[in-house]
Amino acid sequence: MTASVPPVESKGLVLVVEDDRAIADLVCLYLRREGFGTSVETTGAGALDAVRRLRPVAVVLDIGLPGSDGIEVCRSMRAGGDWTPVLFVTARDDEVDRVLGLELGADDYVTKPFSPRELVARVRTVLRRAGGAPGGEVLTVGRTRLDLGQRRVWTDDAEVSLTSTEFELLAHLMRRPGQVFERSQLLSAVWGYSAAAGTRTVDVHIAQLRGKLGSASPIRTVRGVGYSADASC
Repeated sequence: MTASVPPVESKGLVLVVEDDRAIADLVCLYLRREGFGTSVETTGAGALDAVRRLRPVAVVLDIGLPGSDGIEVCRSMRAGGDWTPVLFVTARDDEVDRVLGLELGADDYVTKPFSPRELVARVRTVLRRAGGAPGGEVLTVGRTRLDLGQRRVWTDDAEVSLTSTEFELLAHLMRRPGQVFERSQLLSAVWGYSAAAGTRTVDVHIAQLRGKLGSASPIRTVRGVGYSADASC
């Protein structure tokens, strides 16, 4: 394990889980330039231990790790109730891998080779989504209630655990009930990047949200267009 002391005015510690030393050093360099502290792990077991010990604000997690891979690490974190934002890094340009990662609760992903500036921008976006909203506005659509300030969601009287990305996607829809959003609009508003990145990401998160919200889900599919939040669902 290699760790660096977070700088003064640190924005928090980001755990970088990467077995390629050169890539890990480059990612840490750019993260530290942005005011983040960093710690590096090279194995899945080490990553899970570091998440428990260090309580990072986010995890940059390579999928292709020796032993337990990044997918297993993310699965273990979510199964244990740890919803620290996770950004996957993968060398495999395979939609199946990326979709599986998102289904397990990852917040975003980048594919190698990647720009370190882009990766840091993605980390900032994930943390912005996880950071909460000012005030205590509560949105209600049908049987689903969402507290923007506390970042909590309930269906009827049961609380539902969501990733930061799932929360932001649901909040974006519920802020404008009845309005239909195209997938490209949701990708831009929630993820902060263009449709060139692939609107399949939106579909996967919508499916995850519906699975968690169950029969109380207010999300409606408008065939050939996109999605909306509708109290009649």
